[in-house]
Amino acid sequence: MARAKVVSFSNQKGGVGKTTSCVNLSAQIANKGKKVLMIDMDPQGNATSGLGISKSKIKKTVYDVIIGKADIKETIIKSNFKNLWVVPATIDLAGAELELYDIEDEQLKFTELALDSVKDDFDYIFIDCPPSLGMLTVKALTVSDGVVIPMQCEFYSLEGMSQLLNTIKRIRAAYNPDLQVVGILLTMYNGRLTLTSQVVAELKKYYAEKLFKVPISRTVRISEAPGYGEPICYHDPYGKGSLEYAAVAKELMLRI
Repeated sequence: MARAKVVSFSNQKGGVGKTTSCVNLSAQIANKGKKVLMIDMDPQGNATSGLGISKSKIKKTVYDVIIGKADIKETIIKSNFKNLWVVPATIDLAGAELELYDIEDEQLKFTELALDSVKDDFDYIFIDCPPSLGMLTVKALTVSDGVVIPMQCEFYSLEGMSQLLNTIKRIRAAYNPDLQVVGILLTMYNGRLTLTSQVVAELKKYYAEKLFKVPISRTVRISEAPGYGEPICYHDPYGKGSLEYAAVAKELMLRI
């Protein structure tokens, strides 16, 4: 097995389908026979609960890894889904953001050593970043090979895109010269809206080669799946959302 590819899902704007995309693409790729570790780096812990991980099962979280109190191997939980493991997060992680500001620049790289110990055990490691450009996101991008940017088809999302791309440039310059933008994933897509067409046209003008070919439609099934603790490929395997995420998963595997 080759060493795992590490991909962060990042967008500082909340509510754009970032966690939903991380959970569903992790499950789709795991379903294709690849071993996937999903790391929840968002203090809200939605990716953890989206995979049906009960808070009572959690003994150690990504917070313990970040502050040096646990090896990452001690925090990994096997999900109920094929080939899919999770490093969970709880609200404790919110405190890590402040603690990280006190860490010297060169120490920012220490998580890389933590990931090194598990890279041979998985094909892919996907990191769900918090909806901010704070230290947790910087830390995730510092140890990633690439970043997927999920975004809604609206003008505020376009504004946020340039901020995020500037952050990625700064991380490349300071910590991780190999960091690539793997792709921009359009979410909550509604092709009947004029606004959607305008935003897509604008994105194609500047980022045509980065856009994933298949956008993710806004569907009730995708929205309700986290409430059942299931990725969409288990909740509604033949539905529109599942088929769209399957197509994106296939393209993502070709890109990294």
